[in-house]
Amino acid sequence: MSVTVASYKNFVGGEWVDAAEGGIEQIVNPSTGEAIAEVPKGTEADVDRAVQAAKQAYPEWRETTPGERAEVLLKLADVIDEHTEELAQIESQNVGKPLEAAADEMPVCSDNIRFFAGAARLLEGRSAGEYMRGYTSMIRREPIGVVGQVAPWNYPLMMAVWKFAPALAAGNTSVLKPSEQTPLSTLRFAQLAADIIPAGVLNVITGDGEPVGAGIVRHPDVRMVSLTGDVATGKEVARAAAETLKRVHLELGGKAPVIVFDDADPAQVVEAIKIGGYWNSGQDCTAASRVMAGPKIYDKLLEELVPAVESMKVGDPASGDDIEMGPVISQDQQDRVLGFLDRAKGANVLTGGGTNGDRGFFVKPTVVVDVDQTDEIVQKEVFGPVVTVQRFADDEQALAWANDVPYGLAASVFTRDVARALNAARRLEFGTVWINDHIPLVSEMPHGGYKQSGYGKDLSAYSLEDYTQIKHVMVKLD
Repeated sequence: MSVTVASYKNFVGGEWVDAAEGGIEQIVNPSTGEAIAEVPKGTEADVDRAVQAAKQAYPEWRETTPGERAEVLLKLADVIDEHTEELAQIESQNVGKPLEAAADEMPVCSDNIRFFAGAARLLEGRSAGEYMRGYTSMIRREPIGVVGQVAPWNYPLMMAVWKFAPALAAGNTSVLKPSEQTPLSTLRFAQLAADIIPAGVLNVITGDGEPVGAGIVRHPDVRMVSLTGDVATGKEVARAAAETLKRVHLELGGKAPVIVFDDADPAQVVEAIKIGGYWNSGQDCTAASRVMAGPKIYDKLLEELVPAVESMKVGDPASGDDIEMGPVISQDQQDRVLGFLDRAKGANVLTGGGTNGDRGFFVKPTVVVDVDQTDEIVQKEVFGPVVTVQRFADDEQALAWANDVPYGLAASVFTRDVARALNAARRLEFGTVWINDHIPLVSEMPHGGYKQSGYGKDLSAYSLEDYTQIKHVMVKLD
C-alpha cells in the first residue's frame, strides 16, 4: 500500500514559504519507517527571515492590551478543540504514540492556552508607593521582545504550546522551531491558526538543530531563547547564548526516582509505574524510570509489576485501538536505548529488552534489576521504555539514592504515612514531587527542574516571570 506524502511550508510573517535555500526534509512514521511528509529543510537564512518578521510585528503586538492578547489566545484554544481528532491523528502518526494518548494531549493544550489568556490579564508586581520621601516608585512588567523557542519531539504540539502561549500572553513575538523529526502537528496548527494570529507574531520554521536551532540562539535580535531538550544541547545553548547575553530558559532531561516505602499499596504503585514509566514509550523527561523499593515491599512489587508490564499491548498505533505503547521515535533512539541495556553488565532484565520485529523502531517495555547506584543505566537518562528497580535498606538510603543523579526534574513518593511523605518531598531535590502518583501536570502549577535539568518554569504564572522583564519607574513629586 502506498503512503500519501503530505507537503508543508514554513509559516513566516503570516505567509507560507519554502526554505530560503530550497531544501526539503522527509518526515518518517516511526511505526513503519516510511516517509509520510516533506517539510522545508531550513538554514540560517530562514532564521533571519523569521526573526525579521517577528521583530517587525513586535511593536504593534506589544501595544495590544492584555485583554486583546487574551482574545487571540482564546481563539487559538478553540482551534485545537475544533480539530482535536485531526491533530491527534497527525501526532499519533508522526510520533508513533497510541491515538488515545495523542487525543488526551489536545484538551491539555487548549486548557494551557486558555490559562495564559487569563494570566495575561493578571500580571503582578510590587504596589506603587513612596519608598523614598518625595518620590513615588512603581513597577512595570514588560515583554522581552523576539523570543526563540525550540520544542522537542516527544510531545510536539503540547511543548510548542507550553512555549508560545506564555510568550505571546506576555506581549512577545515568537520564532518557534519544532523538532526536525516531529514538526507536523505544529505546522498544521499554524495552518489552522493563520487567520487568527497577527502576521509575524508567531513564526514556525523547520530544520535541524544546526543550523536552525543554533541559528536562533546565535541571532543577535533574539532576546531570549527557550529550549526543551537534553542536557548536552542545553549546555551548548547556554554557551552560545552567552555571546549576546540572551536570557535562557532550559527544560532539560530527567531521571525521576519513584520511592516506594514498605507501607505503600503495591497495586497503586504498579499502576502508576505502568503509566509513568511507559507512557509515550518512556520518552518523557519525567518518566518513572528509577524505582526504589523498601526491603519488605520489593519482592511483592516485582511480582505484580513484571506481569503488568508484560501484559502491555505494543505495536503500530494504526493497527488497533488496543495498542498501549508504540515505537520510540527513530532508529537512532532505538539503538541508544538498546545500547544502555547491552552495556548494563551484571544487571538482570526481568522482561523486555528487545525489539518488536524488523518493522518500525520498537523497544519492548523493560524492567531491569540487580543494578548499582553508580551504573550508567541508573545515572543517565535512557529516554525509552526501561525501568530499573533497586532495593533500599532504609529511608535515608532511599532519599540519598534519589538525589544522587545529575538531574532534578521530577520525583514521586508512595506511602500511607503523611509525615514520611512530606519529609521526603521536602528533601528531594526535584522541581516536582508527586505523592502516591506519578506524572500528572496542571496548567496552574509550575514545571521545571533543579540541577542539570535546567532552569526556568513552564506552565503556571511562574513562566511569565521568564517571559517578562521588570522596570522600575521613579517619579519626583515636587
